[in-house]
Amino acid sequence: MQEFLLLVLIGFLLKHFVADYLLQFRWMIAGKGNIRAPGGYVHAAIHVLGSVIVLSLASVPVPVLLALLGAEFVIHYLLDYLKVHYGKEVSSTERPRLFWALNGFDQLMHHLTYVAMTYVVLLSVPG
Repeated sequence: MQEFLLLVLIGFLLKHFVADYLLQFRWMIAGKGNIRAPGGYVHAAIHVLGSVIVLSLASVPVPVLLALLGAEFVIHYLLDYLKVHYGKEVSSTERPRLFWALNGFDQLMHHLTYVAMTYVVLLSVPG
């Protein structure tokens, strides 16, 4: 079971890298702070699609899978939205310590989301 949970968590972390760094385009980044723009929603949806793969491979029951995906979408979107609003005046060149602290906090919150999701997997998958 321990190896299984470690693989689930690694799956979430790999998915996060791909969704946040390889599949995120300028128009998505530009739309994250605007609830009327599609960018933030599409970005959160890409994360959810990656989690569908991880959770399906882990044989998570469908009701739990759907609950986790819905929660991840909302949490991911809100974290990114808040990062934009709290960090919009913070540049990496003018205030690098604050910029990187905000960036690190954002990533920490995303990763703690995956820890929580992994815990739900532990509770929902037999054996």
